[in-house]
Amino acid sequence: MGQRMTIAKIAEQAGVSVPTVSKVLNGRADVAADTRAKVEGIIQEHGYQRRTATTASSPMIDLVFPELSGEWAIQLIRGVEGVLRAAGVELVLSECGDARRPRQDWIESVLNRRPLGVIMVFSDLDPDQRAQLEARRIPFVVVDPIGDEGDDVPSIGSANWNGGRMATLHLRKLGHTRIGMIGGPVETLCSRMRVDGYQDALRSTGIAVDPELIRAGDFSVSGGHREALALLRLPERPTAIFAGSDMQALGVYQAARELGLKIPRDLSVVGYDDLPVAQWVGPTLTTVHQPLHQMAELAARLVLDLARGVTPAALRMDLAVEMRIRQSTAPPVG
Repeated sequence: MGQRMTIAKIAEQAGVSVPTVSKVLNGRADVAADTRAKVEGIIQEHGYQRRTATTASSPMIDLVFPELSGEWAIQLIRGVEGVLRAAGVELVLSECGDARRPRQDWIESVLNRRPLGVIMVFSDLDPDQRAQLEARRIPFVVVDPIGDEGDDVPSIGSANWNGGRMATLHLRKLGHTRIGMIGGPVETLCSRMRVDGYQDALRSTGIAVDPELIRAGDFSVSGGHREALALLRLPERPTAIFAGSDMQALGVYQAARELGLKIPRDLSVVGYDDLPVAQWVGPTLTTVHQPLHQMAELAARLVLDLARGVTPAALRMDLAVEMRIRQSTAPPVG
């Protein structure tokens, strides 16, 4: 075997200075794109890793959200933190600032920290960011991926299509025929799958899909409120609404109150996630239970295994979901 690759040798091969290579290794933004690409290519080709104690991987895992807010995030944080605490590994929380792609300053901070691994929630990496992590041998796992990440990307999700179908079939069994659907962002995989499950349930029970009854939101209370008002002001309003998240369902509750509609007498509502708030509201919310805590635990165990060089039996796992039937759904009146 040849001699170990050093920063000086990388600089020589790339035709740049040693400080420039150091900037690339640390994810600094003040490097020209073509220079960065050349240096990154050499790093990946030779599998360069720093070997000094000051730059070795720290016993920490980065847990990254587009936005750190709400009970949904808290459930995931608790699941990850429990596994890491038992393993003697610290947890670092951060926001990547964009619903689809982390900012470059986020990747810079990760490369500077050099964690054992990264858990991405509801986000993904562009090819350059992925290459930067892989070149430093920092494994990453995606929770609830927003797109089809491919078979080579470790990810933990849930059965979103089945969840959408179960929620809609529950409303169909109660006798509802005009069912509104408020999904999440159209570019997110989980939202598309829930809408697809809703449509399949309608078709399989003899109901034509009405595009007017399908709305795209953003999984927030305000988004659910806005889209519910639009649905409930239709000349022929729906008698039930399936919201793509419990937070959206709270927005549906607010819209119903404003329009003088009683739940479930005038409007049945189904949410998604089964957050604690689903049992705090009145009437209590019928919802699809998504095993967020278990998803987080599996993601933490998977990223730790990858950091230790353990090859997992499967890189992609989708967990089962269940209906939680409560007080917000009932047969339509009349």
